[in-house]
Amino acid sequence: MKELSFFSILCFVLISFDGVASFTEETCPTSNGMVFTPSGTYDANRRLILSYLPSNVTAQKGLFYNVSIGQEPNRIYATGMCIQGSDPVDCSNCITTTSDALIKNCPNQTEAYSWASSPTLCHVRYSNTSFLGSLDLSPRDSITHGANVTSDLTEFMKIWEDLAVRMVDAASTSRSTPSSSDNHYTANTAALTPFQDVYAMMQCTPDLSSSDCRTCLRQSAFEYSQPCCNTKQGTRIVRPSCYFRMEVYPFSKATFVNFTAASPPPVAVPQPPDGPANNDSKRLSTGTVVAITVATVVGVLILFVLGYVLCRRRSSHYKKTDVYRRTKPSECRRNRAIPTTFRRKWSSVSVGRKKKVRRKSIRQSDDYLTDSDEPDSDGVPTPFR
Repeated sequence: MKELSFFSILCFVLISFDGVASFTEETCPTSNGMVFTPSGTYDANRRLILSYLPSNVTAQKGLFYNVSIGQEPNRIYATGMCIQGSDPVDCSNCITTTSDALIKNCPNQTEAYSWASSPTLCHVRYSNTSFLGSLDLSPRDSITHGANVTSDLTEFMKIWEDLAVRMVDAASTSRSTPSSSDNHYTANTAALTPFQDVYAMMQCTPDLSSSDCRTCLRQSAFEYSQPCCNTKQGTRIVRPSCYFRMEVYPFSKATFVNFTAASPPPVAVPQPPDGPANNDSKRLSTGTVVAITVATVVGVLILFVLGYVLCRRRSSHYKKTDVYRRTKPSECRRNRAIPTTFRRKWSSVSVGRKKKVRRKSIRQSDDYLTDSDEPDSDGVPTPFR
């Protein structure tokens, strides 16, 4: 356990029971030897002060009330509270039932306390010494009940430890005045499987400091994490100054109504590392784009230059050889004087024409010749001499 390693090194051996019926919610310490005579003054003061609690607790906005009555040595101090969200009637009934149980089950103890869970969570404590604002880790009591954890125990403890750490931090943070029961209180859930949740509640008495509340709850969470108890599906650990309970079902209508458990953590998907590596990859990507663009432009320019050079070369070639070519109409217009020898040969090939027409064609061809177009010895005119 990483986060819970700050808990006490000592491991308390829990007093475990197999069933809820064997758990007595009233804790009546006798080790200090402090007892009183039944039907005496202290007994009368105890009955009186406990009768004050139901109406006075519900009359407080914070559902927390402390009072003292009597004179020494029969002076008695008492507190009563209900968790936040409790219905006033349920709170009053819980305080009344708990007070009656203390009187019955602790017949002559000068101090006792009880954390009752029905019909809501309430706390009643009395003593012959003032305890307001003091941290008391003992006397303590506990119960583990229900079946064993059926899911993977390692995974169960991992989920539980994470939940416990968050709840201890939340409960030990003061959010209100010491007179309010929503101070040092938290409830939360976690999903064990898609079909099963774990429910937990932590409460310190509102008069504790944040550090004392944290100490009390850490000790209780540490004790539950021990091998003797962490295989059970249900646990309660009670102390005079704090209360801890964990179950696999919602056990308080004041706490878990419309309460949705957080989903199990999803399977971790590897993500690319953050930081400089990402920035470098972005710069590399931009540089690649620029390089591709420049290469493309240079390639186009090279192709353009090569095309231009080739065109110039071909144009020059045409100028040198066009006197020997007679395939272009434009060249025919420039060289109006077509060699008569070729014309005569072409005319002689025309079989079937009338002789008169053939002679006329020859005369017309001769008329085009000028003094500068005299044929050479081979009969080919030389117009470009």
